[in-house]
Amino acid sequence: MAEIVRAGLIQQRWTGDKESMIAAAVNHIQTAASAGAQVVCLQELFYGPYFCQVQDADYYSYTEAIPDGPTTKLLQDVARQHGIVIVAPMYEEEHPGIYYNTAAVIDADGSYLGKYRKQHIPQVQGFWEKFYFAPGTGGYPIFETAVGKVGVYICYDRHFPEGWRILGLGGAEMVFNPSATHRGLSEYLWRLEQPAAAVANMYYVGAINRVGVEPLGENDFYGQSYFVDPEGQFVGEVGDAYKPELIVRDLDLGKIREVRDRWAFYRDRRPDGYDEIVAR
Repeated sequence: MAEIVRAGLIQQRWTGDKESMIAAAVNHIQTAASAGAQVVCLQELFYGPYFCQVQDADYYSYTEAIPDGPTTKLLQDVARQHGIVIVAPMYEEEHPGIYYNTAAVIDADGSYLGKYRKQHIPQVQGFWEKFYFAPGTGGYPIFETAVGKVGVYICYDRHFPEGWRILGLGGAEMVFNPSATHRGLSEYLWRLEQPAAAVANMYYVGAINRVGVEPLGENDFYGQSYFVDPEGQFVGEVGDAYKPELIVRDLDLGKIREVRDRWAFYRDRRPDGYDEIVAR
């Protein structure tokens, strides 16, 4: 496997319907592949609006089975056609009444590798997620992809350092954090938390956010998607704050070993002294 991985992030604006959102995402993936990208990640709940700004059971209709639903199947075909790894966040129905905020991971040959289900579910003004999602099951998997070891964390998860650490201990080289977060509550943290997680765990982080004002809310999603390296440095420019954008960057995986040999955080951990953090 090459040390340099070309990776992409896709930040989109809600187009008004699921079909055109999926079509736009597929076009972005094709463009990314044409630019040499080997892996790409879409935004949280990529084919819908961010409906969690209200509590309305009509939005349960956005759920699909994963991997047997139509969107996963379509993206498997896209991945196979272009030889690109795809991380696709969707609204999953396990069975009626059990719904998850989930990301499917598809390898470059189109094979379905598995899923990550969002573990931490907020319930605050404008983010009424407990109405829509059960807490994730399945832990913090590491996906062995054609581009290396990939982990996923979703939006609100980023505020919790424990999952970042578990992904690092599992050997993650790249962790994607697809999000739907708007101005006001946590924008000031956007360029702090993910770089800090990358430094503490010595891997690359790809942070994705949508853009635009959606009909269900008053605040706009502020974009600014980016990659950050194991030293906490942005890889290239941060994405636009207002416009849909495809961000493609080269990630030097060799830097992970260099940084881990310099900062031996995993060696110097003291898990025998951390019991208090797992007690409520």
